[in-house]
Amino acid sequence: MLPLPAARTVADLRRTVAGWRREGLTVGFVPTMGALHEGHISLVRLALARADRVVASIFINPTQFGPNEDLAAYPRDEAGDAARLADAGCHLLFAPSVAEMYPPGVATVVTVSGVSEPLDGQARPGHFAGVATIVAKLLNQARPDVAVFGEKDYQQLQVIRRMAADLDLGVEILGAPTARAQDGLALSSRNAYLTDDERRRAPELAAALTEAVSNLRAGAEVAGVEARAVGRLRAAGFGPVDYVEVRDAADLSRLGPGRLLPGRSARILAAAWLGRARLIDNMAA
Repeated sequence: MLPLPAARTVADLRRTVAGWRREGLTVGFVPTMGALHEGHISLVRLALARADRVVASIFINPTQFGPNEDLAAYPRDEAGDAARLADAGCHLLFAPSVAEMYPPGVATVVTVSGVSEPLDGQARPGHFAGVATIVAKLLNQARPDVAVFGEKDYQQLQVIRRMAADLDLGVEILGAPTARAQDGLALSSRNAYLTDDERRRAPELAAALTEAVSNLRAGAEVAGVEARAVGRLRAAGFGPVDYVEVRDAADLSRLGPGRLLPGRSARILAAAWLGRARLIDNMAA
């Protein structure tokens, strides 16, 4: 396996992409924060199916972490990540420094109203402004035809779709299905924080959402379904539970408290702590 070429500056990234463009090739882009797992690799595979060349970025973005969050502890393994990307068929790694992405004097922040405000927007103030800003920069720097994001971070995906449409970025935003372990746990870099006992209990999050979806489809009222899921998580040792809520699948507006209307596209989303790990998940309802 040949080493994966890496670009460290925006100029080097654009030079490589421009060369592909001169050859008439299409470009896919997969932004990540590293600590790659099979979920990330599934995004690369989807990008490879849709484009001739694929760039994956690794950048742990400081502006999307709150003051008491895990920026310093976030797992890092660039060499291992690069090997996984090369093995998957990725063509270029973009791994800029913080100074490259946020040079002195940077004063612009991208905010997306509406879809960014509930759920993690309340639980993690400022998080989605950091996400929208860095993704807008990355998409402008790479200028891909298509960019792939995982549905596990469903609210993030909807924020990015809204931002890309509103700013006329000219890139197709694709959502890839959540990759899961055999026991149902959504794959996440933060799963590394789980102890062995917590890892055994962690699949209860997916199980609670699966039960909730079944009950919603059977005609149960939204408020009762949400409360039952919260209770199930607390009984399994999760806490605090930041939210379990049924939302409109497109704009994440609140649904309920009664039954879902027939044909209404809905999503149930959850975030809950298990030890040091804040786990999130969602399912179509």
